[in-house]
Amino acid sequence: MTSRVITVASSLGSGGEEIARVVASKLGFRYVDDEIIRRAAEKAGVSPETVAQAEHTPGMVTRILQSMGRNPVVSLEGPIVPPGYESLIVEVVRETGAQGNVVIVAHGAGIHLAGLSGLVRVFITASPAVRAERLVREAGLDERGARKAIAGSERQRREYLRRFCGVGQELAAHYDLVINTDASPSPRAAELIATAAQR
Repeated sequence: MTSRVITVASSLGSGGEEIARVVASKLGFRYVDDEIIRRAAEKAGVSPETVAQAEHTPGMVTRILQSMGRNPVVSLEGPIVPPGYESLIVEVVRETGAQGNVVIVAHGAGIHLAGLSGLVRVFITASPAVRAERLVREAGLDERGARKAIAGSERQRREYLRRFCGVGQELAAHYDLVINTDASPSPRAAELIATAAQR
């Protein structure tokens, strides 16, 4: 059966977004990433920035515990995001998946859509050294900044999966195809995904 929905999750510096765009173009599918946030914001009647913040801001309890570990006095830095945006994001992901002919990037889409007919869930990664090298080359970071960005991204990814998807530990079994772009550069990775989707 030909797949109608492809979800792409990726590690920072792995080239996941670029690969997802190429796959969408090859298959004639819509590429969806920021649209998830915009549509959730419309449903909530708030700005896209507010909903995006809900995705990237740790929950209040997490911030309290993190703060307690750093400081003797609890300090809640950053705004507290009202509850409810998480469920809107999940709702929009599911609506988008139901429409078909789409490549959905990020937002835990592969977890939220598990079991959907015609779905291929992809995770794109690379070794930390290669990812850091790409960030130095493409984002203009120094090596230390690149390593710090990768570590921060990994923490945020774990927190996101816990909060939005109820996933305590991400496993290869959450995906149908895992690609390491150390060995498969972007064009080859995109070809692998497109081929998997057409089987």
